Amino acid sequence: MVHRKGDASSKNSLSCERCVMTIRSAGRQGLGSTSAHSSLNVTKNSDRRKRARWTLLAGVIVLAGAAIAQNAPQITAIDPTSGKVNDTMIVSGSNLGKDAVASVYLSDDKNDYKATIVDQSDAKITVKVPQVKPGDYNVSLEVGNKLFIKPIKFKVEQ
Repeated sequence: MVHRKGDASSKNSLSCERCVMTIRSAGRQGLGSTSAHSSLNVTKNSDRRKRARWTLLAGVIVLAGAAIAQNAPQITAIDPTSGKVNDTMIVSGSNLGKDAVASVYLSDDKNDYKATIVDQSDAKITVKVPQVKPGDYNVSLEVGNKLFIKPIKFKVEQ
């Protein structure tokens, strides 16, 4: 292990060939001991490689999640936002086709009520409001065997 005081850019710095780093003293006189590993927080090449691998892995996970989220069904609007039992409601958004969305539900705190699908395309689903009590319900989508309760509200009137 070889530490050197000073380099071409500053008198007050340490360089370590093994660590491939330079520690500058920010205007202080001298750096003291030439064994920086015992007294300074040093990042070695192996630590940098590990950190780079973890950063790369995290990036892949984020990008994969984003790619999956882009293909997930999304609701952008419902029309109307309120209605009575058996009224027609249009759910608009993206990736709403039959290959992605199996069913549409109105959900309250305890139960999910399946709506009858009248028409379905990638951009919209037309449903009939199911037999439910008057109140506010979230619009939910069944994707595969999972039910995704969206923060979109529909008010069922009497």
